[in-house]
Amino acid sequence: MARPESSEPTDARLLDLAADHIRQHGLARTTVVAIAREAQMSHGNVYRYFPSKEALVDAVSTQWLKGIEAGARDICDAPDPVFDKLERILAGVHSAYRNKLESDPKIFDLFVEASREGRGVARRHRVKLQAEVTRVVEEAGFSPADQRRALALIFDMCHRFLNPGSVRADAEVTRAQIEARFERVVRALIRTLSAGQF
Repeated sequence: MARPESSEPTDARLLDLAADHIRQHGLARTTVVAIAREAQMSHGNVYRYFPSKEALVDAVSTQWLKGIEAGARDICDAPDPVFDKLERILAGVHSAYRNKLESDPKIFDLFVEASREGRGVARRHRVKLQAEVTRVVEEAGFSPADQRRALALIFDMCHRFLNPGSVRADAEVTRAQIEARFERVVRALIRTLSAGQF
């Protein structure tokens, strides 16, 4: 089949089509053949861009996770006070996850599954976010040993809000309730870090 006339790059078009198919049919019923048919190409040609269905699905997740990573990086680069940065990063990540869960649950569930299985897309995202939080903690001027403890405390206390599986499990908790819980946890976290008692 001939490639469709489009100014959009083929790989981006395939990602959009894959996301649409997953939203309409679910992951199990989404096939590379159906995506290729809609893109007006052979399924063999799809594999030139993505070596497997899993790679295509993970690229769909990567597409929206990049925005979260860029947001965290921008916050880190800002001249704001250290603990303001930390709070904004944690709030930004949690809010982005919750927004995706509410507005695009089937695509969010791809990320939940990738995290549960420890796939590369989830590992790379986690490493990038941890790197930005680490930059903030380093900026706080803690000793190397205290930096390690601070990072452990941050991720332990905020697990419910940063782990995609936990965010998914809280789907029935109202937005107002989960945000109030998040604010209480972050206030306690910032007090503890500020006092250096960890």
